Amino acid sequence: MEQSGTSALLQGAVQDLSSDVVSVLRGGGHVRLSGGVADGPGAGLAAAAVRVLGADLLLPHVLTGTPPLPDTLEAFRQAVQAFPPRSDAAPAVVWSHWAMRRTLHRFDRAGSDRAGQDAEPDAGWLGGATWQSLTHQLAVLAPLAAVAEDCAVARAARSRPVDVARGFVRAVRRRDWLQAAGAGRWLTLLDGVPDTLGLDGGLDFVDLMGGGDPRVALQLAAARAARRAGAPV
Repeated sequence: MEQSGTSALLQGAVQDLSSDVVSVLRGGGHVRLSGGVADGPGAGLAAAAVRVLGADLLLPHVLTGTPPLPDTLEAFRQAVQAFPPRSDAAPAVVWSHWAMRRTLHRFDRAGSDRAGQDAEPDAGWLGGATWQSLTHQLAVLAPLAAVAEDCAVARAARSRPVDVARGFVRAVRRRDWLQAAGAGRWLTLLDGVPDTLGLDGGLDFVDLMGGGDPRVALQLAAARAARRAGAPV
């Protein structure tokens, strides 16, 4: 029961953070964390929530080039330091952590440890992925669509726009709104997406059906904001 309660608290914290980022993406300003996040009694849970959200916590600042608030940056830094990937971590976990380190360095050049941080993780596992698996992994790694202007994951997405489009349609049909939103986020930045997909209408449909989930809303807001900013993949 205690583990279940902790999971529920973490899920709620992730949803709250997602809502905060969506609000900033839509209206501007700074991502704000509640007072005492970095040092208060809930610091562990807050750091875990930041780690789950990943690089997307600072996405509004990446897109606008504005510095995050010191408390927000400190919470992000603590999450990076507190949750390094284990030696047996899944490739998506390793890439997510890499994206966070890269984002941290963007805003914290003086305080981040640069040694060995530039090297990309291995992405060979994406080379032979089926279109279903590729779409799933890209949805999990959707923050890379904005954080990494060019990296192996982005190149894999760029080389298979039709497969990602197929995955988007499959996710919509399965009512997997989070995966559909993540795949759609990549598709907004890819060349070669079939016109017959009707991506804008598809994203609107995902918003209508799944946008009440803050995590889905974040992916959709990120897709639209990145498109407006002309962010390359």
